[in-house]
Amino acid sequence: MSTTLITGAAGFTGRYLARRLAEQGHRLCGLFREPPQDRIEGMAESHVCDLADGPGLRAVLDAVQPDHVVHLAAIAFVAHGDIGEMYRTNVIGTRTLLGALEMMDRKPRSVLVASSANIYGNGRDGMLDESMPPAPANDYGVTKVAGELISGLATARLPIIVTRPFNYTGVGQSKSFLIPKIVDHVRQRAPEIELGNLDVARDFSDVRMVVDTYARLLETPAAIGGTFNVCSGRATSLHAVLDAVRRISGHDFAVRVNPAFVRADEVKSLCGNAARIESVIGPLRHVPLDDTLTWMLTA
Repeated sequence: MSTTLITGAAGFTGRYLARRLAEQGHRLCGLFREPPQDRIEGMAESHVCDLADGPGLRAVLDAVQPDHVVHLAAIAFVAHGDIGEMYRTNVIGTRTLLGALEMMDRKPRSVLVASSANIYGNGRDGMLDESMPPAPANDYGVTKVAGELISGLATARLPIIVTRPFNYTGVGQSKSFLIPKIVDHVRQRAPEIELGNLDVARDFSDVRMVVDTYARLLETPAAIGGTFNVCSGRATSLHAVLDAVRRISGHDFAVRVNPAFVRADEVKSLCGNAARIESVIGPLRHVPLDDTLTWMLTA
């Protein structure tokens, strides 16, 4: 039985990944900044430690002796109000964790570091592939570029896999994010919703596909040392998402642009190329966006 440590295990992605890996027979250990408020399905052990606490992290790693590590802990909301916290968590936290892993006598078989498609930034046409240089358009993207560079420093000593997930969603995601916000308004039968930039397009995936992909990467030696887009390969406009939600729910609603929600650094369009990852682990198990929206609207 493999022992897998997940940082950020109480988050949206962490909960789905824990369930997916438990079904696969992994023994799951979670690393939390604060004790989780509820039970996380599939979690065998919980450890509370701040990512910036190097000695604390080394003690946790010595106790767990993980075969795999998945580093999900991050400030993931682009418009997060505390920039300092974002840099401390996403940059210093990643560096401290990888430093602690480097000091282990028995190192994990794989270490998956979740980056983000936000590293690609703005103003790029066509499908984005991993060969493109980073050009982040916001602080979140900058922190993720830094995390990738830190991972690069450690690749000679650790079996690191870097993922660049594009936008994904599902039941349980914070209403701070676009699709959960829209779904919540529809579930309340609200007559109007306030949004920011409407002329944007995103490569949307289902969280269940993303965690399935992560689980497969952990068990694929050929993935070690690689950087991979995790994406659907198709950009869907916000207008198309809104039309799909109206159609599936049977509820019509007005959309008003609130200038307070409009970000000057908004990435206009993101669409990923999944050729590299599919050449290593095979076809990704995509979920049609309509199915994801139906799941969220009826949950």
